[in-house]
Amino acid sequence: MTMKVKNNSKKVIYHVLVITLGFFMIYPVLWMISGSFKDNSEILRGSLSLIPKELKPENYSTGWKGFAGISFATFFLNSFFITAIATLGTVISSSLVAYAFARVKFKGKKLWFTCMLATMMLPGQVIMIPSFLIWYKLGLSDSYVPLILPHFCGQAFFIYQMMQFMKGIPRELDEAATIDGCSKYTIYTNIILPLLKPSLVTTVIIQFYWKWDDYMGPLLYLSKPESYTASLAIKMFADSASKTDYGAMFAMSALSLIPVFLIFLVFNRYLVEGIGTSGLKG
Repeated sequence: MTMKVKNNSKKVIYHVLVITLGFFMIYPVLWMISGSFKDNSEILRGSLSLIPKELKPENYSTGWKGFAGISFATFFLNSFFITAIATLGTVISSSLVAYAFARVKFKGKKLWFTCMLATMMLPGQVIMIPSFLIWYKLGLSDSYVPLILPHFCGQAFFIYQMMQFMKGIPRELDEAATIDGCSKYTIYTNIILPLLKPSLVTTVIIQFYWKWDDYMGPLLYLSKPESYTASLAIKMFADSASKTDYGAMFAMSALSLIPVFLIFLVFNRYLVEGIGTSGLKG
């Protein structure tokens, strides 16, 4: 009986600690959502309370109106378009490159693999200016092309992740398919891709989150307000020359969390499976 009491006590302490730490981790998000219902004066006072003294739901309607006659619906659609196409390109190109590195023998394989790994070690700030100059010389700097096209050339992080996952897929399946007359492309589409589902979903979730949250890319390449993404448009509420509408800014920030949250909620099981398996295989 004593052992049972001790075990129950440990479980209670464990859950209390986890809930407490979880609350502290999510508190900034809760405060932002709470701030979306507060007026500027209450927000600027820096109150830690999550309960507004006076509810201001009009922050959402004010924020949704946007600026320069452009509503936030346009900014959200722009973000979704860029994010969806870039994510699709990342999944297709990264899985193809990962398949080549993991299953296909070709000259210079080790060299190209080393080059790919080297790109993971370069900070984004290092290639930011050279990339901009290239797109500028091509006349594509003020468009969505620089934000989308590079994702159709493979992303090193996801290539490596998929390679690790593929190591757990028996090579006997490839050999049996080859005996049956299947080409490498048929093996990739009919055998590897279906078995790669957890890793593909993991890529979709992480890439969608990264691209949806991207601020620096749109800041560099987009100059027309009607082409702004949500992350860039939210920053426009902060004006150093006049009054900043923090309530509207928080309201739109809260709405911008919904797509990422829904994708994570729906595919959470595959995310855990994909990351866990990629780390254990091979």
